[in-house]
Amino acid sequence: MLHRARDRARVAGLRSVSPGTGAALRLLAASVDAKAVAEIGTGCGVSGIHLLHGMRPDGVLTTVDQEPEHQQSARQAFRDAGFAGNRARFIPGRALDVLPRLADAGYDLVFCDGDRQEYQDYLAESLRLLRPGGLVAFEGVFANGRTVDSGPQPTEVLRLRELVRTVRESTELVSSLLPVGDGLLCVVRR
Repeated sequence: MLHRARDRARVAGLRSVSPGTGAALRLLAASVDAKAVAEIGTGCGVSGIHLLHGMRPDGVLTTVDQEPEHQQSARQAFRDAGFAGNRARFIPGRALDVLPRLADAGYDLVFCDGDRQEYQDYLAESLRLLRPGGLVAFEGVFANGRTVDSGPQPTEVLRLRELVRTVRESTELVSSLLPVGDGLLCVVRR
């Protein structure tokens, strides 16, 4: 199931979460007893499978992606993994257009694996979406080691640094940058 989803992602030219990141996502979903999870960046379903495995058996994953064909691959991956069709809700579209339409305080966890230049904007939307005690996680915060490199960096890396600084300096947020995969930034509102 995961191998096929990873293979589909590779063929489509998409990066998948690492096995370590997947295990962390499964643990995070289980730790908040997630019934409702929002995912930004469906890909071919690798992260979604991990999230669904950590969620409650009656939980629903709402996943957003601009590419409907990626969502079709994920739908097949979820079926192959044995999840019922009603366990996932697929919303095609740009995340910053879709997120404002989702319910305030309606989610236990938000996983962000979309456009890294929009992560700062995803943070604001995610905090609105989370119920008290919920958490948001951002994939790829190390940017292949570039976020800690002192040389000149592209805009994507500068935006990631800005995100890390924002959560670190906030008195309302508790965060931890987990060294799994390409860096998983986890944030909880106090």
